[in-house]
Amino acid sequence: MITDERAPDGRPDGAAVASAPRRTADDPRMEAVRHSAAQGGASENLANALGWLSLGLGIAGIAAPGSVARMIGVSDDKSSRAVLRAVGIREVASGVGILTQRRPGSWLWSRVAGDMMDLALLGKALASDDADRNRVAAATAAIAGVTAVDLFASQRVSRGAPEYGAPAGQVSRVRSITILRSPEELYRFWRDFSNLPRFMNNLLSVEALDEGRSHWRAQGPAGTVVEWDAEVTEDKANEMIAWQSLPGSDIENWGRVWFTPAPRDRGTEVRIELEYRAPGGKLGAVAARLLGREPGQELQDDLRTFKQVMETGEIVKSYASLAGTSFPQRPGQPPRGELG
Repeated sequence: MITDERAPDGRPDGAAVASAPRRTADDPRMEAVRHSAAQGGASENLANALGWLSLGLGIAGIAAPGSVARMIGVSDDKSSRAVLRAVGIREVASGVGILTQRRPGSWLWSRVAGDMMDLALLGKALASDDADRNRVAAATAAIAGVTAVDLFASQRVSRGAPEYGAPAGQVSRVRSITILRSPEELYRFWRDFSNLPRFMNNLLSVEALDEGRSHWRAQGPAGTVVEWDAEVTEDKANEMIAWQSLPGSDIENWGRVWFTPAPRDRGTEVRIELEYRAPGGKLGAVAARLLGREPGQELQDDLRTFKQVMETGEIVKSYASLAGTSFPQRPGQPPRGELG
């Protein structure tokens, strides 16, 4: 079983991962992170979902206003296209604001205001003889539903803390998986960091430098390569390993992995906590997700691969994953000659 949490950061503004004090297993700030995740994660996830919805709608309105016009039942003319492009620009602005700001409440309320404008425009379209009233009515009902969600999210975020989430560009992930191997086996394999590229899709290599220090190379967005040096900050044999990047790293990051015996001798629960600060701040993190290279997105898949490696000794890949891209809906038949 794999579980996934998204946790806001517990550090003060401007604190860099590399320069922060070392965190130990009983660091009270991490307990605050977990508690905050339980209390505020739902609000943040809902706001993020609305942010991505805004981006999707906005891009569609800007790139294909004619198709959008026909879909919602209004006439596909020059005036309608101009209005839909303007609405698209507004949606993109709202989406970027929600996804990049630590205080997204005002941007969420801007979505509510935009919804009201859209409902007014659709109401006007219903009175037009050129409109497909059934399609316009359906679009109106859909926008009304979205308005209710936007209003709920705006009120929920506004009633909560004045801000949520990590400092700009900082992302936290907590995920776990149960593996049918002993804590000793899993700890020994993970502690040799050169093994990590075997199951972490983004990692190209990890090279040991000296006691507790290593050099990491990983694939970044758009084919770039990012590098950093890291040091082990805590090491409990067969239980836990913690590490953090050193000053000057391309990506500041901190991580910790626990190996805990599962109930009823059913293997080991592997729990990983990861924080990183994306280059370019939170806007950079959003851009990375759009390009499909945001590390937090791939953490769950990495754990699944780790489970495969430890339980079967090999990685099972489908045809679709040969090039490093996963499309689960594709058949698993490899191309002739590709796998020998």
